[in-house]
Amino acid sequence: MIRQRTIEIPILSIILDEDIYPRKGIDHRRVGMFAENIRDGFKFDPIEVEPVPGKPGWYRLLDGAHRWSAYKSTGKATVEAFVQELKGMDPLLYAAKKAIGPRQLTEEEARDTGRRAYVRNSSLSAKDIGKAIGRSRQTVDDYIADLRAATRQDKDLKIFRMNRLGIPQDRIANRLGVKQASIHNHLSKMPVLANLINADLSLGFTVAQVAQKHGWTDPMVWSLALEEKDDLKKFKALGWGLRAWDQWEFNACDKRFGDEWPGRIPAQLIAHILFYFSRPNDLVIDPMAGGGVTPDTCLALGRRCWAFDMEERAETRPEIESHTWIYSPDQELSWPISSKEKADLVIFDPPYFDKKADGYGEKSISGLQRKEYLEFLEAFFTLLKHKVKKTTILAFINSDWRNFQSRQAIEETGNRAIMVDD
Repeated sequence: MIRQRTIEIPILSIILDEDIYPRKGIDHRRVGMFAENIRDGFKFDPIEVEPVPGKPGWYRLLDGAHRWSAYKSTGKATVEAFVQELKGMDPLLYAAKKAIGPRQLTEEEARDTGRRAYVRNSSLSAKDIGKAIGRSRQTVDDYIADLRAATRQDKDLKIFRMNRLGIPQDRIANRLGVKQASIHNHLSKMPVLANLINADLSLGFTVAQVAQKHGWTDPMVWSLALEEKDDLKKFKALGWGLRAWDQWEFNACDKRFGDEWPGRIPAQLIAHILFYFSRPNDLVIDPMAGGGVTPDTCLALGRRCWAFDMEERAETRPEIESHTWIYSPDQELSWPISSKEKADLVIFDPPYFDKKADGYGEKSISGLQRKEYLEFLEAFFTLLKHKVKKTTILAFINSDWRNFQSRQAIEETGNRAIMVDD
């Protein structure tokens, strides 16, 4: 449903947003003609705008770019406008539909607009796009055929990744915004995808080369390359020396696993936890997954992993589901998993207390006061006890900078650090 209201808007508060403008440019001859009409006292219909998302007081054009340009050229300070509230309708397609009234979109404009609309929302049908740009469904199918194929491949890879991490099909469907029945169709393609990767690996190509060729991530390729190996052979193939279980030292993070992230932890650390405290196909839960080191490492070592984080990255990290741990002394923490299956291992790596609060989101527990941070940990561990089984192992990674990283040790105080004994 579209709602609109008519008001006078300052000309300078209106912008031409090329992201939702269906034409290739402004016809300056037409603008000149409109400007003459305005000087002669001709009254045009109001232009149409919508509020610019996230910028109060600013508007972007939906219809009337030439009229708006003409008003500007005559020195008008304000212009009468319909302010539209599109309520979920794609502003690009709305603008395109309005644009084809007085003058059809050119073939280039129609093709570009149709493709842009599909990229913005791949659930749009060719019929819906065609209605907006004045083209047949068959024509739009031709416009977006390659994009549709790429979208399907991208979805296949996301489902492949999530499926190998043992994420249930209903959660995969919900995460990707598709019907659960369609997941079965995608999963039927998984053997073919795996065969393509394994064929290149058998020819001697490196994991990095295969990943680049097929548009996969390194951990996804590693999950196939190491599939038949035991943990010791996986460590050797990855170039990680196995350390004694009670003494681990890693000088740097392995950049093949996880994204750049504040407080990023070494994949070698996660791998050692998995080696000593889990078995292949065990279920690992990471409630604060951050840059994704845990799910990446679980892919390589053949563990299932359900990961959660407050940062929403459905496109780049579909396997990390969105969950924000909101702490309040008067409200219990919510557990992100409704499944009856319990974790074999929980890897809990909370963000630094205080030290990197500016690098995390504003709702991060890193910004809590010291007392609240410790209360959150107590509440989390209490909740965890009720959500896991008796044999579940907790890996609590407590790493915090101490003051001597910026001052001499003799001057160190404990007020900006939380240590294990706390």
